[in-house]
Amino acid sequence: MAIVTTTDLTSKNAPGNGPRPSWLRVKLPYGKTYTSVREIIDTNQLHTVCESARCPNMGECWGAGTATFMILGNTCTRSCSFCAVATGRPDPMDWMEPYRVAKAVKAMGIKHAVITSVNRDEQKDSGAKIWAETVIQIRKLCPEVTMETLIPDVKGRWEMLTMITDSKPDVISHNMETVKRLYRRVRPQARYERSLEQIKRTKAEGVRTKSGFMVGLGETVEEVYELMRDLRNHDCDVLTIGQYLQPTKMHLPVHEFVHPDLFAHYREVGMEMGFDYVESGPLVRSSYHSERHLEKAG
Repeated sequence: MAIVTTTDLTSKNAPGNGPRPSWLRVKLPYGKTYTSVREIIDTNQLHTVCESARCPNMGECWGAGTATFMILGNTCTRSCSFCAVATGRPDPMDWMEPYRVAKAVKAMGIKHAVITSVNRDEQKDSGAKIWAETVIQIRKLCPEVTMETLIPDVKGRWEMLTMITDSKPDVISHNMETVKRLYRRVRPQARYERSLEQIKRTKAEGVRTKSGFMVGLGETVEEVYELMRDLRNHDCDVLTIGQYLQPTKMHLPVHEFVHPDLFAHYREVGMEMGFDYVESGPLVRSSYHSERHLEKAG
């Protein structure tokens, strides 16, 4: 790896209070496959994190026939200051949802499914039973499909984590989201050390692990290195790094738009640290190219 200084790495970044730079421009969704995915999701009364989190890659992924399904409803019990998902009192648990998700996966004909969820802290099991049943139903209807599950923090209730790992998804991901210093501001109802422990326990139960975080929130390059080292020390196999984009004026402002060269540097550093695969770029999100992460982690 070439020796560079922090100034070299950050000098091309753009201030967050200005217009979005050219490297963050995306095309609007369109096309027959996009429309087909839209119809399948609506027909099965499903939610996708693509829509709820306002993902910039929705057009590309839906146009390729893939989507990240969001289970347990579309209202979260937490109020993370970066997230566009609605916060409030969720609807009652929908026990038919796992079957509908499996039907949609089959109808879309996809080879790799990504499932995520809102936090359901009001439930004794944090929604773990529906999580496990969703994986089981997809396995029944689509035995050839590989699966990544992007799960929330189970608040240290490790028996709930075991319930999910026992359903045997191919990858279990849990996002750190930001560096240690910014945790209380970005994820006020989460704990940095607890999330790291969840990743380590997931690996100990025999499942491939993955995590992701955002940059552009005011972190330093050295803090990013620290977070990456902590993830490797807690047995994280795959890492994604993307640019934070403010979903509304009510959310945290963007501190800076990180230049693609710095993202490339983070990828290089991560591979040298021993991650199986690092996906790092301005428009990268947790589930972006997730089928590649599975292949590289194997």
